[in-house]
Amino acid sequence: MRALGLDVGSKTIGVAVTDEAEIAAHPLRVIARAGTMLDVQSVLAIVAEYAITDVVIGMPFELSGRVGHRAKRVMTYGTALQAALGAGVAWHEQDERFTTAEAQRQMIEADVSRARRKQVIDQQAATLILQTWLDGRKARPEIR
Repeated sequence: MRALGLDVGSKTIGVAVTDEAEIAAHPLRVIARAGTMLDVQSVLAIVAEYAITDVVIGMPFELSGRVGHRAKRVMTYGTALQAALGAGVAWHEQDERFTTAEAQRQMIEADVSRARRKQVIDQQAATLILQTWLDGRKARPEIR
């Protein structure tokens, strides 16, 4: 079993995947946005390639917890992806507030260059989204 994490932005989608034991999340790649249906096809190809059983999408709620315009855009993409995935893949939403800032902080601490951070920030954020979901699931085994 494997899970896929997505950090959906306006220009890119960061992608992360778990190991087969679903213990740890690992950055996979960044997909350049090309339109909802093409983006859905890109993710479906990854789902097939890695035999994904769960998809975790980061929801960019506002600080107050409300659904703002960014979250609505992600929901639009999520609805299209969820429909294309069908019932064979479980769907999960994960609060992603502060994940990009946390990914940025971790890379700065690791002395990653500014240019390299820009290249990988979205997949690092996807990794944090996915790892947070994994950790939450471990804490509450009844979720599975």
